Amino acid sequence: MKVILQRVKFAKCTVDNNVTGSIKDGYMLLVGYTHTDNAETNQKMAKKIANLRIFEDENGKMNLDIKKIGGNILSISQFTLYANTSEGNRPSFVNAMNPVDANELYHEFNDCLRQYGLIVEEGIFGAHMEIELLNDGPVTICLEF
Repeated sequence: MKVILQRVKFAKCTVDNNVTGSIKDGYMLLVGYTHTDNAETNQKMAKKIANLRIFEDENGKMNLDIKKIGGNILSISQFTLYANTSEGNRPSFVNAMNPVDANELYHEFNDCLRQYGLIVEEGIFGAHMEIELLNDGPVTICLEF
């Protein structure tokens, strides 16, 4: 499982001119799965994200987690995180999990985050999505289990 986490001032997902998810301060997550991922992987990743301390405290130090600042999450499924470009110029996605299983894990992952008391907005799995965001910092972290 790979997650690209961006600390944002706002993020929004639009599909067919309809907003499917929108947040203010918090995280925009790009979430991808490979063949070996499972429910345990989701639980570990959700715990890491819920407790990650990358918001500044009163001293300007990254010391606060998302719950302490009242932040929310916009979670976007992103199979292209598993693109292989080692041969040629057209990416291969053979390392990405099949869409049926990945869709199930993606929704389960978002529910795992909600179990930490977080509000999680979502994109639409498999849809062509337009994502807008204002990266805060910028702070972008690549997480992988």
